Amino acid sequence: MDIAQILSGKYPDSEWTLAGHSYSGLTWLSDTPRPTLEELQGHWAQVQFDTEYEAVERARQAEYQKTTDPLFFSYQRGDNTEQEWLDAVQAVKDANPYPQSIDEGS
Repeated sequence: MDIAQILSGKYPDSEWTLAGHSYSGLTWLSDTPRPTLEELQGHWAQVQFDTEYEAVERARQAEYQKTTDPLFFSYQRGDNTEQEWLDAVQAVKDANPYPQSIDEGS
């Protein structure tokens, strides 16, 4: 569990410091109540999912710009078929699958 990552993602308006990587090193500087270790542990699965999802999204966007966007414009000019473009989009999706959602039992 990455406490700093959880705090950054789930408590973005809070101020804190973390000495080391354990909960005992957490100094809470905000006026809001300090989250308990159990609360942080409860957020961890969602934070991991969000991080993985964002990484896949960045990878897909980069690949779309390199491969599928040029095909789309080529398709618009009539230089290739719509199916070629759609196949390329699907290939990017297949190569970069989203993580299994938390609700699906990951």
